[in-house]
Amino acid sequence: MIFILLGATAAVLYGSGEPEPLTGLSWTSLLPPLMAIALALITKQAHLSLFTGIVIGVMVMTGGFWSGLTSTLDHYLVQSLAGSAGHTSILFFTLAFGGLIGVMSANGSMKGVVQAASKYATNNFRGQLVTAFLGLVIFFDDYSNTLLVGNMMRPFTDKVKISREKLSYLVDSTAAPVASLAVISTWSIFQASLLDAPYRTHGITQNSYFTFLQSIPFSFYCIFTLLFLFFTVFMKREFGAMLKAETRSQTTGKVLAEGAQPMMDKSLIDQFDSSETSHWSFAAIPISLVIMITIGGLFITGLNSLSDGVEKSFRNIIGAADANTALIWGSFLSGFAAIGISLIRGLLTLPKAMEAWINGVRSMVMACIILILAWTIGDVCADMKTAEYIVSLSSGFITPKLLPAITFITAAAISFSTGSSWATMSILVPVIVPMAIQLLGGNGNEAVQTPIFLSSFAAVLSGSVFGDHCSPISDTTVLSSTASGADHIDHVRTQLPYALVSAGIALFTGFIFVGMGMSLLLSHVLGIALVAAVVRFFGKTIIVK
Repeated sequence: MIFILLGATAAVLYGSGEPEPLTGLSWTSLLPPLMAIALALITKQAHLSLFTGIVIGVMVMTGGFWSGLTSTLDHYLVQSLAGSAGHTSILFFTLAFGGLIGVMSANGSMKGVVQAASKYATNNFRGQLVTAFLGLVIFFDDYSNTLLVGNMMRPFTDKVKISREKLSYLVDSTAAPVASLAVISTWSIFQASLLDAPYRTHGITQNSYFTFLQSIPFSFYCIFTLLFLFFTVFMKREFGAMLKAETRSQTTGKVLAEGAQPMMDKSLIDQFDSSETSHWSFAAIPISLVIMITIGGLFITGLNSLSDGVEKSFRNIIGAADANTALIWGSFLSGFAAIGISLIRGLLTLPKAMEAWINGVRSMVMACIILILAWTIGDVCADMKTAEYIVSLSSGFITPKLLPAITFITAAAISFSTGSSWATMSILVPVIVPMAIQLLGGNGNEAVQTPIFLSSFAAVLSGSVFGDHCSPISDTTVLSSTASGADHIDHVRTQLPYALVSAGIALFTGFIFVGMGMSLLLSHVLGIALVAAVVRFFGKTIIVK
């Protein structure tokens, strides 16, 4: 009897010992993301919540507590880096970019930027407008957009009493939406490339990139999110948790809430405060180099990757480019340039410059830990078939009229649960394209020209971005909190109502209306009117005495 009890106890504690991907679809696949998200919102401890969600998922796969814990540590966490060169590249880029910001903070050039900008953006309204405008300008990649705009504007927005919650919202909502709507960006090329395989399978002769261009007006969530953002800025109105955050900041000067845990090492901010002011160009040169080297890197890696005989067109070059390599080149080389400028102009000694760079790298460690955990829970969800289970729930009752709306909701659910918009697009596009062609009569070349098909393809993108905006386990959401120096959970909590409103309008006036056969122009007119009405009648102006 004793041996039986010991055996049963060991089975519960230790399980099978090796994590094995689930073979069937089950509601248990929802446990890791739901637990992580719920704990994060309740405890405000993003690291612990993500880790708990991972362990729970691995426990389900291995059948025991101890095996779940150990497999999390020695298998999934290791594989999230060792198994993905892309993830490692993003970490290097993030750390190196932190080093660049550290040097510019220490040599006083960031203060110079704030001083120069303060001549034009003299108040809260202009500060928000400049931040939003910069978010439109940096369109070629969402990571570059987030880290550049957030870090550049944070010292200045603090000065004009813009809350860190609003700054992170401005940064996050002009990153993926702008990059995904841009004619040329890492996002647009990736989205178009997902169509290549299903187009070949169904004998579709139309260029996949042309289909992407046609789908841009149907990306309702991304469009309405940008409009919503600018309406809040121009009308000077907020509501919900964002209203409380902006009221606190503008009336008391406290850009962070009481007890907030900003996603940045305080030493970097102290370094900025203690530095002498130098000319703004000493920051502008390295930042310009980030952009130029990254764009140049896209062309170089793209040209090197093209096969012999392939046309060296702009689209083919960007499509074959290695964005992660280009970003690493840009962040490291611009950091070296910032150190060189500091030495040549006598702003810092070599030991001080290196110390500043290391402090900047150190400031990004917390964000990197969360990024690793976010990627790991994504791997766990992949092995547990979370996305496939969500797709299976909606596949039985889809009609052509419902396809765009259901696709949007499904993409949002998958992106929210997995924290990855790109993974969501990779999963759904191969599913939605054949489904749309079949529902629309089976003729692929005719189907891809219809509003139903274009809006369904765009719904994958829009839903992915929406779920990504709402999810505390999303890497782009983490980077937005990091670059803005905001509390991660506060950023998610304040952005969520705005994202839900934009998504609701996109679903109703966009994807449902298009499915019913209404004109694209009517969808946009009604959507814009609703966005303006919500901000006008639900938002409140902050009165500073």
